[in-house]
Amino acid sequence: MSSPAFTTRPELAGTFGMVASTHWLASQAGMATLEAGGNAFDAAVATGFALHVVEPHLNGPGGEVPILFARGGSGAGAGQPVLLSGQGVAPATATIDAFEHLGLELVPGTGLLAATVPGAVGAWLTLLRDHGTMPLDAVLRFAIEYAETGHPLTARVAATAASVSEHFRTHWPTSAATWLTSDGAPPTAGRLFRNDVLASTYRRLLDAARGPSREAGIDAALAAWYQGFVAEAIDVFSRSPVRDDSGRDHAGFLTGHDLAGWRPTYEPPVTTDWRGWSVSKAGPWSQGPAMLQALAMLDGDPAVSPGSGAGRQAPTADVVHRTVEAVKLAMADREAWYGDEPDVPLHDLLSPAYTAQRRSLIGERADLGLRPGSPGGREPRLPRHVTDPSGSFAVGAGVGEPTVARTGEQVVESDGTTRGDTCHVDVVDRWGNVVSATPSGGWLQSSPVVPGLGFPLGTRAQMFWLDRGLPNSLAPRKRPRTTLTPSLAHDRETGRWLAFGTPGGDQQEQWQLCFWLAHTVRGLDLQAAIDAPAWHTTSFPSSFYPRETNAGEVVVESRVGDDVVADLRGRGHTVVVADAWSLGRLSAVSTDPSTGIVRAGANARGMQGYALGR
Repeated sequence: MSSPAFTTRPELAGTFGMVASTHWLASQAGMATLEAGGNAFDAAVATGFALHVVEPHLNGPGGEVPILFARGGSGAGAGQPVLLSGQGVAPATATIDAFEHLGLELVPGTGLLAATVPGAVGAWLTLLRDHGTMPLDAVLRFAIEYAETGHPLTARVAATAASVSEHFRTHWPTSAATWLTSDGAPPTAGRLFRNDVLASTYRRLLDAARGPSREAGIDAALAAWYQGFVAEAIDVFSRSPVRDDSGRDHAGFLTGHDLAGWRPTYEPPVTTDWRGWSVSKAGPWSQGPAMLQALAMLDGDPAVSPGSGAGRQAPTADVVHRTVEAVKLAMADREAWYGDEPDVPLHDLLSPAYTAQRRSLIGERADLGLRPGSPGGREPRLPRHVTDPSGSFAVGAGVGEPTVARTGEQVVESDGTTRGDTCHVDVVDRWGNVVSATPSGGWLQSSPVVPGLGFPLGTRAQMFWLDRGLPNSLAPRKRPRTTLTPSLAHDRETGRWLAFGTPGGDQQEQWQLCFWLAHTVRGLDLQAAIDAPAWHTTSFPSSFYPRETNAGEVVVESRVGDDVVADLRGRGHTVVVADAWSLGRLSAVSTDPSTGIVRAGANARGMQGYALGR
């Protein structure tokens, strides 16, 4: 791998282990766990729980997490990618009829109506029980310390709390009690912030984690969360109406019974071959296969031929154009075909014949329409909010025009609330275990704090459609089609493993695609590929309320250069030039068994992500 003359940080290299995440304190919790003798799974859990505390505007215990991993060594299951789904399901009483009765055409993005079963804690505890080596107290101690004794609040958390402070004072008093001072002021960036109630929740979880073995103790903690005091508090609070995006107060559908009936599941990931690599993603209940579809369309494309632009940090206009057009086609298929359904035609969507057909649609001009395909001859159906009779995008009835380009970062809505973003964790250890996880949801700004627990519920159900008969239509005990999408790749020739991912909502696949092409095609090392200029398109329906669309829009970092911007505009793209360092917050780790070297890189954008290792 080659590197430009300058990178924001060095690509880390060592032999012991690496941890990369979106916050330095969380990365340090993971690295301290490795140093204490833990493996990559122990370290990932410690990092994940720490992120709940230090990035509460991006994730929390009420949220969710998909986890991709592979075990090292030579035992049973070693070297095989596995997915652990920590995406909770819709409540048993959450039906389209119920929302129609409330007069709603979309699931609100804030409040209690959009809550799914909180899956993050269940997934982290399950990963620790089944693949870790440490007891719960050894990995939870960092989160407890950051919550109990305090941590310096980042500027973004403080700004998020400030943006919703009036909403808290007026409508969400439990959040005001947690996040505002006694005189109603938001917290100050850089000062210690404590969440004593969350610390108490975690301590109660430790008190419950008792049993004759490490595994039995973790099972007891799971029971306390999903059948004990946490489930009971959520059940009671969900019955209380609170203000949401609709402008009205609504109680939630989520009950303790919903929590008691759910546990995370192990699943085979979706995997495709790409130039000697096996690339694995979560299934079509996520947007993960969209990146695989885009990669398949780009395979054989001269713009991204092996070694093209070797060593070049910035992409060419051809690369941006071709990837954007491939992503549009993949995301159109996402809208028509992806969901938590048993009959998603995934085999056809990734088949060579279908891929060739889709590739042939990529021309020299920007395509402004939403063009899902017909895999296996099936006819696509789209939500009524996202298409007009000509096939061009339209904003749904009653939904205002978008006022900002979607960048994956937080956006303040008209009522003062904001959409949240996401975190990411990558870990590799000296035994060859590798983990990639994307925690999100349970944002401080999107739902009120549950009394006695210190955290809010998630709002992932906003990603369901309330149209009937779609793969992503709302149904009880169904997972919403999430944007969360960690990545795991295996070089079949060298045996090298690569774990990577980013926050960013609908842009996660796209920014990962930028990284992937920079690393595997242009040959940049992990850090240089993360630093390379990024881009994305918003020319498809957003997964988030109010589901806006920006037909033809391409957002690029200014570092792509004026010539590239002019070229793209000449091809019919509506180009939004973003700040030089504004798109994506990638991290990545890798392990190469042929050399014994582990590597890592983390994003400097946002000035929070960090990689650690030795």
